[in-house]
Amino acid sequence: MKAAVTLLVVSLLAGGLAFGQDHPTITAQPNTVFVGADGKFEANPDTALVQFNISAQEDNSRAAYDRASKAAEQVRQILRSNGIEPTAAQLGYFSIEPVYDYNKAKRKLVAYRVNVNVSLKLKDFAKIAPIVQQLSDGDVTDEQSITYQLDDVEAAKTKAVEDAYRRARASAEAVARAGGRTLGELAYASVDTFENVRPMPMQPMARMGAMAQSAAAPTEQFSPQTTSVTAHVNAMFTLK
Repeated sequence: MKAAVTLLVVSLLAGGLAFGQDHPTITAQPNTVFVGADGKFEANPDTALVQFNISAQEDNSRAAYDRASKAAEQVRQILRSNGIEPTAAQLGYFSIEPVYDYNKAKRKLVAYRVNVNVSLKLKDFAKIAPIVQQLSDGDVTDEQSITYQLDDVEAAKTKAVEDAYRRARASAEAVARAGGRTLGELAYASVDTFENVRPMPMQPMARMGAMAQSAAAPTEQFSPQTTSVTAHVNAMFTLK
């Protein structure tokens, strides 16, 4: 019987990325090669998260509530006009709060304010600009913000695992050739995946108005920030 051949190869990703996970304990088998490799997939965002507030202030709570209700109906109409059902938008919070004047010795109740926070996920990025502009032009919302995120993480993980496996197999094939052997079947494999989601600060959006019609979009010709998904594959192959 030929001597057992074992190997552990840890490939570091570009940029000095390294993993600190414990490698599985594998008992060396005759005529096998054990390799480990890292893979990566850079995924573009697939979802835009639009967030905004509906706010109304009036002398009494009933009037503030009615004004906020009217503004909310305008928002629903804007969504429908862009082919989006209002149920797609999610309510973050709803509050009715008294507003006081503290400039006097004794505080004085001067108004009531209604606040509603709404978030909307969009897969069709072409709908973002029309919706945001209509919300701004209607003057029914404030503190608008847009962030981009990756919702379909599983597909990106699969790509990262495939990349790690290709690298692991290539290393194993190199060892087999160097030893005058031929790489055989996959006998064992383990996988770890990691998401490197870089948080993007949420900034209020300026009102678009007429400027949106005359100037290029601030994001034009720039590439989207990607989400890096990495995977580590340990694999054992037989040797022929």
